[in-house]
Amino acid sequence: MTVKIGLLGFGTVASGVPYLLQENQKKIFDLAEAEIAIGKVLVKSSEEAQHLVAQGHDYDFVTDVEAILSDESIAIVVELMGRIEPAKTYIAKALQAGKHVVSANKDLIALHGTELLALASENQVSFAYEAAVAGGIPILRTLSQSLISDKITRVLGVLNGTSNYMLTKMVESGWTYQEALESAQALGYAESDPTNDVEGIDAAYKVAILSRFAFGMAIDFEAIHHQGIDVITANDVATAKEMGYVIKLVGDLQETASGLWAEVAPTLIPTNHPLATVNDVMNAVYVESIGIGQSMYYGPGAGQKPTATSVVADIMQISRDIVQDKVGQPFNRFDQPSRLADLEHVSHRYYLSVQARDTTGQLSHLAQLFEKHAISFDQVLQEKASQEDAFITVITHEITRQQLQEVTKDIEASVDFELGNVFKVLGD
Repeated sequence: MTVKIGLLGFGTVASGVPYLLQENQKKIFDLAEAEIAIGKVLVKSSEEAQHLVAQGHDYDFVTDVEAILSDESIAIVVELMGRIEPAKTYIAKALQAGKHVVSANKDLIALHGTELLALASENQVSFAYEAAVAGGIPILRTLSQSLISDKITRVLGVLNGTSNYMLTKMVESGWTYQEALESAQALGYAESDPTNDVEGIDAAYKVAILSRFAFGMAIDFEAIHHQGIDVITANDVATAKEMGYVIKLVGDLQETASGLWAEVAPTLIPTNHPLATVNDVMNAVYVESIGIGQSMYYGPGAGQKPTATSVVADIMQISRDIVQDKVGQPFNRFDQPSRLADLEHVSHRYYLSVQARDTTGQLSHLAQLFEKHAISFDQVLQEKASQEDAFITVITHEITRQQLQEVTKDIEASVDFELGNVFKVLGD
């Protein structure tokens, strides 16, 4: 039996799909229980099609998506275009046409996944998107299948390769944020407009998807607190290192008494924690659960072959379901009502950087502001900022998010202090 696929787009990841289908042909045929063949490929223009043919790509290139949607021989539509539109429209039409869909589009799935999954269910077709989170790491199926018997309590992730590359250079080489950004752009890791990567938006999309698989909750993207790495200073990096930490941009999903807390933010990680060793463009997802305890899943978060590997795995699963007449199986069966955490139930340790006049009694004065809110210090470091000013850096013991809001408000209102960065601190 042959299962034909229609590729929407033929960029970096999409061009990796035929490579895997050819290089791993026998194993794919044996496990998919069918030959997987590329039926048609959607490209933007006839000029692009001619250019690809000249490069040696011998496929049926089309410029109208209807040529794929109306082709009854094509069973699976593989969307690798990126962005929201026209991808959303094309996927919706494919599902309505009774075609299964595979996608790597994290933005689209995070923002419109609920709608598209409902459409897939309504039309009794499959919609899979393993490659949407952490590229080559099979984390979604791990959560929904391998860990199906376990109760997950927290998921932490280094989920954006661009920001992680930049932070690695800032920590290990002492580069400034701007130097690290320029290098990331020169190497092709960062776009000319790096907003989604450096402001935590890309990682927040992935956290939204992970919430469905780890906790069965569809969390709106707007409910995910996100802060980027563009606020991190050289002083933050150096001080964190002196106190025994490295700074990473971390996605965090945590179960609390009142509901789920979802966040992406720069986080101080102890140097002996597994996530501290995830460097350059690599990704990792660290899972805490009552059964296994702690486990980490590490690998490339992007790239042609790693991402295409996850895409082809989805295609193979759907192909096998077609052969076995089991189509329409949900990608993730875990579903429960979404509940967001109350701030008084969200507790962490925090790093606060405060600039003050370098005079006697300032540390004592600052300590009084913390004591007012029943906050105690785990570590304190005082250093010269200039001839007249000093940096006071504190790491608190565990406090609630509500306490943090109250004490930062008091510090900002004080004429004696200037509040710098506030970052979460991960426990040992």
